[in-house]
Amino acid sequence: MESDSLLILLQRATHVTLQVLETHLSGLGLKASEMNVLANLADGRPRTVSELAAAAGVRPTTLTGVLDRLEQKGHLVRETRDGDRRAVQVSLTPAGVTSSRQVQRAFAALEERALEAVPPVAVEQARRVLTALAES
Repeated sequence: MESDSLLILLQRATHVTLQVLETHLSGLGLKASEMNVLANLADGRPRTVSELAAAAGVRPTTLTGVLDRLEQKGHLVRETRDGDRRAVQVSLTPAGVTSSRQVQRAFAALEERALEAVPPVAVEQARRVLTALAES
């Protein structure tokens, strides 16, 4: 459907991707927003709520509910940052590390399957387009 706008195609791809991931990772009992947070913390580096919200592409107020659920499930902890009691730092628990690795592997496998026939130059161009959209 060449007449579809890039944003419509992006939305369609997002919905299909989330359905595939939710099915593949159903054993973890995670929502898409929770997968997003775990994927952004998968490198093991603690983040402030503001840093994590920017990385995940959501508002800090929206992120609070996601963090509450992930904390209740034992995937992360929130602690005050040294030297600044107002800044809350988020880090993975051992269970969160395990889950984030599963999420990261599922993301990588889906991306590999979906893009195996796409030339690397096209993938790089798509990265630039998606980055521009995310920064708009």
